[in-house]
Amino acid sequence: MPTRQALNFAQERGLDLVEVAPGSRPPVCRLMDYGKFRYEATRREREARRAQRSKTTNELREVRLEGRIGDHDLETKIRQVKRLLGEGSKVRVSVRFRGREITHPEIGMALLRRVAESLVEDAGMEKAPSFEGRFLAMILAPVSTGGKTSKQKDEQSQKTEKEKTRA
Repeated sequence: MPTRQALNFAQERGLDLVEVAPGSRPPVCRLMDYGKFRYEATRREREARRAQRSKTTNELREVRLEGRIGDHDLETKIRQVKRLLGEGSKVRVSVRFRGREITHPEIGMALLRRVAESLVEDAGMEKAPSFEGRFLAMILAPVSTGGKTSKQKDEQSQKTEKEKTRA
């Protein structure tokens, strides 16, 4: 239909005439409420950005400890690590050494070992404790849906191989 006639038709109905495909011959137009269309489009974009952001934030999170941490504070940090692992994030647990504390790395190792032992059901150690500057850090990954970490799976497969060779 001619453009003038389409504009009158849209105006009678209280809608807008929106050109959908300008490259085609003849150009394709649509009758719609343009304000509502733009609102829904921006809402869809916002939802897509929010979904994208939530996917990218689950990569690697960090929980920092200090060598002189109290028992209750440590339990709180362990609960925080457990929550982050439950969300599907990998967690770097690091112990910060200040001043001369760095001369006693065994304190930090004992602390990380204690954290790893308390989270053995929820996490597998992806990277063993190692120094990164003044930090002693390890990386924990959430346990897969199978319920075992890759290290536990390797130990299990070694046990079954030993049992097969004995039989």
